[in-house]
Amino acid sequence: MSHRPSLFDAEATPDLWSRRRLVLIALVFAAAWASFGLPWLSGRVTIPYDAKAHFQAQIQFLANALHTGQSPFWTPNVFGGSPQIADPQSLIFSPAFLLAWFDAVPSFQRVDAFVLTLLGLGGFAILMFFKDRNWHPAGAMVAGLAFAFGGAAAWRIQHVGQVMSFAQFGITLWLLARALDRSSIRYGLLSGLSAALMVVKPDQVGLLGVYVLAAYVLNHWLTAEHRKAALVASLRPLTAGAVAAAVLAAGPLLLTLLFAEASQRAEISYTEAIRGSLHPASMLTAMIADLFGAGDLKVDYWGPSSAAWDPGELSLSQNMGEIYFGAIPVLAILTVGATRGLLWNKDVRFFTLAALACIFYALGKYTPVFHLLYEYMPGVKGFRRPADATFMIGGLGAIIGGYVIHRWLTEDFRRPGLARTAFKGLVLIGLFALAAFLAYRHGHLADAVKPIMVSAAILCAGLLLVKSSQVYLRQAPVLSAAALAAFMVYDLGVNNGPNESTGLPPASYDVLDPATRNPTIAILKQKLRQANNAGQRDRVELLGVGFAWPNLGMVHSFDHVLGYNPLRLREFVEVAGAGDTIAGPDQRVFTPLMTSYGSLFADLIGLRWIASSVPIETVDKNLRPGDLRLIARTQDAFIYENPNALPRAMFVRGWKLADFERLTETGRWPDFNPQREVLLESLPEEAAPVQVTGLAEVRIRSYENTRVEIEVETPDPGFVLLNDVWHRWWTANIDGEEADILKANVLFRAVQVPAGKHKIVFEFKPIEGAFAELRERLTGEATGEGEFDTP
Repeated sequence: MSHRPSLFDAEATPDLWSRRRLVLIALVFAAAWASFGLPWLSGRVTIPYDAKAHFQAQIQFLANALHTGQSPFWTPNVFGGSPQIADPQSLIFSPAFLLAWFDAVPSFQRVDAFVLTLLGLGGFAILMFFKDRNWHPAGAMVAGLAFAFGGAAAWRIQHVGQVMSFAQFGITLWLLARALDRSSIRYGLLSGLSAALMVVKPDQVGLLGVYVLAAYVLNHWLTAEHRKAALVASLRPLTAGAVAAAVLAAGPLLLTLLFAEASQRAEISYTEAIRGSLHPASMLTAMIADLFGAGDLKVDYWGPSSAAWDPGELSLSQNMGEIYFGAIPVLAILTVGATRGLLWNKDVRFFTLAALACIFYALGKYTPVFHLLYEYMPGVKGFRRPADATFMIGGLGAIIGGYVIHRWLTEDFRRPGLARTAFKGLVLIGLFALAAFLAYRHGHLADAVKPIMVSAAILCAGLLLVKSSQVYLRQAPVLSAAALAAFMVYDLGVNNGPNESTGLPPASYDVLDPATRNPTIAILKQKLRQANNAGQRDRVELLGVGFAWPNLGMVHSFDHVLGYNPLRLREFVEVAGAGDTIAGPDQRVFTPLMTSYGSLFADLIGLRWIASSVPIETVDKNLRPGDLRLIARTQDAFIYENPNALPRAMFVRGWKLADFERLTETGRWPDFNPQREVLLESLPEEAAPVQVTGLAEVRIRSYENTRVEIEVETPDPGFVLLNDVWHRWWTANIDGEEADILKANVLFRAVQVPAGKHKIVFEFKPIEGAFAELRERLTGEATGEGEFDTP
């Protein structure tokens, strides 16, 4: 291979990345970002599914808490209560906190703009990574835009937590590279802080990001001309970064670990994990974006994990196998990169190897590698879906493709011979032929024609543009970068722009607006306001009304028995049958202890109002006449009342011992009256005979997220019950004196009180509780492994 002196050589082109050109290139990148993001930024469409049903609700709860002077560390609004501070998807420890801090009602448009801004910052960091290496601005532009809007970053934009981790990975890579290249403590600190933001809300993208960044440091040492000197020079910035990351992330990670161990997913089994593998055929979407119809409403999705393709073999949504990150970078990799050995050049070899490793990881069960990684690679057992590695495949592919464009535009390669030209042509033709064959085999050739033709046309146009830039724009870095940016925006807009997986009309999620006029929500809120008992705070269940509904309690500040989250407290799952979501009526699972909406447990948890998309009898076969009353029928739901629901706060005098574990398994309640007695696991401090000398009064004086104040006046000693989920990080005091919280009636909280008038205060103290729990574990209690998963 012969070539002329490199255009990016500092002496040949000292102004290639001058300050003026950097500003212009940054403006071009910003314009490209705005152009691609316009459908969301304008409010014409909004990021759907998890971005709304889960993360919009999380951000609104955070905003509600901050703007009403409450702590966001615990939510009573879902699953009978849940430790938000330990939930990796609560967004408390993320830049989203700032959005909630400044905006009491974050709109769909603003949340979407926030997500797109993070992706833009990640892409711009990659552009700066190229600038630091004096690589051609056009290559930098291709890499930055492909990173921000290619692959899973675009197709799975609704998975906000993973998108945030991915964007933070790009930022951390740039800062870490600067720290190592310059032996800079300042950049070491910044990279550590950025890495902490990447892992503080643990997900699989963050885990893989950690491994890639660690490997990048190792590669920096091994490929240095003077290895010992490189190692010594890196110690100070790496130490500064490690300290910064530990300070920022250690506490939240500890809380998440403890929550994960108490959750229903203490570990993901290998069998479950591999059902989230990326099918090898999905790799074709790197070149043919919508080959399988994942983004076309007119096409029934026919790719892997569909009814047309080995149904039941995989457990992936239709958008999870999409990895298209742009025609230009893919074309560069498959042609010039592969045939001229550029993928193995020292400057980019690390990213090539890292991308291959991520591909093998994503393929999961289709390679022998993943089983070894599952068994021996720390953290892997905590996650499902190895296909989450598609984020990293797209990001690393963007860097590789951008680098090849840089070499393509800065060197004069010898005209390829017939064999090399034929090889490149056969590779591209072969991939198109394979796509057509798979479509024919599965009876969807007609559906595949359009995406194949669109891909072929865009690839040809991209090739012509790069060739033209090579000939006519060699000495105009800004113009070549702008030309490729314009093409990338068009390309990614056509192939990765809004579709049924990534952009739907905002009206589809009206119920998530705190000001919604939805009749079902209006009726429920009116009924909840009409509570006539001083200890009453009724709960609601939204049964199968729609995907956006399960977390509505977090938006409208009412308490839903269930919710939408991959992590729930294990005890609550076992007792209440709480699944990931209850979007469809078929997802309601009854348990031995909660056999029906007319069961004792439903009464104990205070479930008074049920909104069901179908007549309740079709879901609950154990209902008896009179258990529930139909009070309204709306377009969305039948609304029922459970007249036997008990108050949130109660006073009882008597008690009985019970085996809660056995009770949960069998559902056989002992003979007891829940309005007079409480079931306990252990003897109370004072087991005095029950006396009834007069009436007791219980009143909820204040009910906030992390603080509940109850007033009781009783002539006799007994127990104050708070029918909220028991959790060891809650504390209680009676008239300012510390009191033990007893686990009562299998799942709830109780404190023992003497006769008289008393004020009982329950407070959620996660820091003290977590350290106390950790001390117990360090003194010999066995621990398990936890999962950090994403919807």
